[in-house]
Amino acid sequence: MNAPLAIASASGNALRTGHRGCLPLTPESLAAELSESLSEAEASPEFSREDAVAIFRRYLGRYQTCVREQFEAREIRGAAAAKRLAAFADVIIRTLAAFARQTTDTDDRALHGLTIAATGGYGRGLLAPFSDIDLLFLTPEEPAPAVLSLVEYMLYFLWDLGLKVGHATRSISQCLEESAKDTTVRTALLDARLLSGDQSLFAMFEARFIISCVEAGAVSFVMAKRAERQTRHRRFGDSPYLVEPNIKEGRGGLRDMQTLYWMCRYTFGTRHVADLLVPEFSRLGLLTDQEAARARRSWDFLWTVRMHLHYVAGRAEDRLTFDMQPVVGGRMGYTRHGRQDGVERFMRHYFLTAREVMRLTHVLEPTVLREARGPAAASVRADDAMRDAGFTLLDGQILPERGISFDLEPVRMFRMLELSRERHIPTHPLARQQLIRWERRAAALRDDPETARIFLDLLCGDPPERPRRGAGRIPAAQEEADNGTDTRQPHGPAHWLHVLNETGLLGALIPDWSRVVGQMQFDTYHIFTVDEHTIEAIRILSCVENGKMADEIPIAYELAKGLRSRRVLYMAVLLHDIAKGRGGDHSELGSQIALELCPRLGLSPEETETVSWLVLQHLLLSYTAFQRDIDDPKTILDVADVVQSPERLRLLLLLTIVDMRAVSPRVWNAWKATLLRELYTRVAEVLEGGLATTERDVRVSHSKDILREILEDEGADPESIRHFLDLGYASYWLSFDQDTQLRHARIIRDAEARQAPLTIETQPLPSRGVTEVTIYTADHPGLFARIAGAMSLAGATIVDARIHTLSNGMALDTLWIQDASGTAFDEPHRLARLASQAERAVRGNLDIVEEISRLSPGRLSSRTRAILVPPRVVIDNRASSTCTVIEINSRDRPGLLYDVTRSLNELKLQIASAHITTYGVRAVDVFYVKDMFGLKITDERRLKEITARLKERLDTIEARYSTKISA
Repeated sequence: MNAPLAIASASGNALRTGHRGCLPLTPESLAAELSESLSEAEASPEFSREDAVAIFRRYLGRYQTCVREQFEAREIRGAAAAKRLAAFADVIIRTLAAFARQTTDTDDRALHGLTIAATGGYGRGLLAPFSDIDLLFLTPEEPAPAVLSLVEYMLYFLWDLGLKVGHATRSISQCLEESAKDTTVRTALLDARLLSGDQSLFAMFEARFIISCVEAGAVSFVMAKRAERQTRHRRFGDSPYLVEPNIKEGRGGLRDMQTLYWMCRYTFGTRHVADLLVPEFSRLGLLTDQEAARARRSWDFLWTVRMHLHYVAGRAEDRLTFDMQPVVGGRMGYTRHGRQDGVERFMRHYFLTAREVMRLTHVLEPTVLREARGPAAASVRADDAMRDAGFTLLDGQILPERGISFDLEPVRMFRMLELSRERHIPTHPLARQQLIRWERRAAALRDDPETARIFLDLLCGDPPERPRRGAGRIPAAQEEADNGTDTRQPHGPAHWLHVLNETGLLGALIPDWSRVVGQMQFDTYHIFTVDEHTIEAIRILSCVENGKMADEIPIAYELAKGLRSRRVLYMAVLLHDIAKGRGGDHSELGSQIALELCPRLGLSPEETETVSWLVLQHLLLSYTAFQRDIDDPKTILDVADVVQSPERLRLLLLLTIVDMRAVSPRVWNAWKATLLRELYTRVAEVLEGGLATTERDVRVSHSKDILREILEDEGADPESIRHFLDLGYASYWLSFDQDTQLRHARIIRDAEARQAPLTIETQPLPSRGVTEVTIYTADHPGLFARIAGAMSLAGATIVDARIHTLSNGMALDTLWIQDASGTAFDEPHRLARLASQAERAVRGNLDIVEEISRLSPGRLSSRTRAILVPPRVVIDNRASSTCTVIEINSRDRPGLLYDVTRSLNELKLQIASAHITTYGVRAVDVFYVKDMFGLKITDERRLKEITARLKERLDTIEARYSTKISA
């Protein structure tokens, strides 16, 4: 039999099994079959290295397929699958080592002492499908050329198999030298495991390594791992509640659990801590049986998620992105339950697991650190008042006196936090440990007045004495001490809420809060879970109140000066999203929760009613500013009618600002700040009894008089002034300020003098975060649709638009645009291209449909493609006295605005203004329209026809677009 046939026969016999045939495969059987196949193949004189690679590759594929099928059939979970992959990889490495010794034809004496060890994660006996295989080639002294030749042969062989290999060739002395210099190397060697070679040499390495670890001391290693963890958290996101977490490196992920394992293994001895998660570990007394069981569940869950991620991505992928979440969640069996989607249930389980890992860190690490440091040195003693309260100081940090039980007196948990806040004394890690272990006892304090008082103090903090401008943003990482590290700085309310949330005290005290812990929304708008978003909003409110974000959010700084209703506002921020995830209107449900909760927490009836109202209306201003025409008098009157009070308006705007800013830094921008400020100013004017919004004619006349005076001062002739003042209808004079109207007058005067059929002017407005584009040309059907298409092709996003047809039949369209990053479109070459595209579109020299079709769906990120946004059309005939308001909800994509405006044109509708808002992948486009006679549409049949036609068009485009994306 020739060599290829021999190989095929051996491999075929081994692989002639289906999925169930994989079950009997064990490392022992794999080793036997692989060795037998190699022996049979080597008997042929034509046997080559390529033949050997083919055999190894077939058996590698066999065991990888076997483990994958068992895992995906849920016969084994993540950690068990990772152990099997490592065990099978051991067979490959050992067999290859033996094969290489024979193949390289080297004298065994030259290879004497060579030992191959697994290190890192592979050394711990765990291997993800696409992770590196870390190997240490250990020698008694400097490696001989024969050793290096063998190592090179093995590495190239493994690379030819498609494996990723991390490797080092060192003597024992070199290992100890490198580990002394680099904590990462020491950590990798901590898990070294013998695979092949001289056992006595490896035993010598282990003994010398343990001695070096003991001599170096555990404290330096533990502190180095803590510093390494903090750096890693900053890199991958300080919060564990980012909605696209890194499950390996992120906070609350696998690496955090591994860090705890390394700390324990180093501190208590490598022989005593072989595995943090085996039942025997609890015998050390570091964890209770319940805590150890939760740790094992967390470890297995995270490994299961990681295995799925690798298999779905087909590579070493550890980031749980939006496109991966529904796939992994579905593979793990998470389906829709009630009102909650399967992906949201899956991600909540993930975030609760990440929280459990953080709690495990708070529980286990203090004991490890205490063991590493030894007996505490003499430090500052607690004063009489602190000792009388039942607390003492250790290492300058507060903790309960020996014999004090949080179980018997749970209110002491809050008293300790109060002392910590008032005296700026950090809570000791051992105290945090006790808070976590007794958090459920806080449920007994729900009606306790003292607990309520302390909680409000922690929530609101101290009122600022001297707010100062320009101090900049305080990073969240600085706000929150890492596991009780003493920062010697007063902590703000967000720090205490993090403590209460991570220990579980907040959920025990306020049961409704526990329902939003780890609650995410499957969109690309929010970057935090509901609980983390709320705490971030509290942090921003505190910064605003203290003047630390005055440069970023000046309007909020001015509003917060001398804030009288502090408790009301802080409580409203805490509760504004507390009913999310329950179905229905979370504002209405949250308002009811506030009515029940606030009295229990010590708020007066008046405060309770205001908090409830703020929660109910917390979306009013943002909805109005971004999705309604704030130049329409009825819009302002409607808001004023709901608000009714200047103080409520002030509180509501502050709540709106901190809520938006807490979604993500990118959500808040200068344009949105401008719209909210203008809305606030106009509503405040009505509430304070200023110029009545209903006096439309008076305001138009006032605006014209002011502009007439300005033009006269500039020397314009009376006829040209009269001509311009007669061009605009009332809606025009109410839509712009005097500076803009003056610029329009100059544009029109210049265009008429030149007899120019088309004028396009661009003006970046960096202070407002937009670029204003003014287009003056002959009006005709579909004009705005063409302009919208041109803007899309130029890479600009229209965020607002005013469309005016003047009395001379010309169109004066004003657009405010931004670039992809949400800032002003201001680069000269891009502005030139934009003006060129707009001119070609208006003149009909640009095939917009064809050009937009070339914008590949591939430009959309995988996050965008993963999220379903069903198209929706809503018509509101109450929002305006003169126009019908059409609201379009759809997936944001290139050319969406063009498609919608073209459809409106086909329906014979005139667009008076357009307001464009994007929430992650969801676009909300609002149009104020009239019929072809300039009247509001009131006929019900006509309204239904418009709704149906628009919905049909959106569904068709979305289906076609989704097909392109899938392809």
